[in-house]
Amino acid sequence: MKLLLIIAIVSLVTFSLNAAELAGTWQGSMETQMGKTDVTITLTQGAGLAGKVKVGDFEASIEKAQGDGNKLAFEINIEHGKVAFDGTVGADEMKFTVTGTQGDKYSLVCKRQK
Repeated sequence: MKLLLIIAIVSLVTFSLNAAELAGTWQGSMETQMGKTDVTITLTQGAGLAGKVKVGDFEASIEKAQGDGNKLAFEINIEHGKVAFDGTVGADEMKFTVTGTQGDKYSLVCKRQK
């Protein structure tokens, strides 16, 4: 039981540290059925990953964030439904597979804005 608690605490601390390293603004674009769509991800540091995502004309808060090493996943809820982001993070680049409200999948690459 103690071992599980220690693993959970270490995982939480590791993700918190990674969240702090991700803080800032990330910008990219993806091709959708509506054409090129600009995406801005703004992340804030804290106890976990928080922030907002702007996709085209829609903006929403990040929900259900999960991180493991260089992997990152989260969701946003916009007017038309849930949009899921699942991908990897490097020092200055994020690569996601984005699953839209209708289940369509898109590739998104975002660069850290300095």
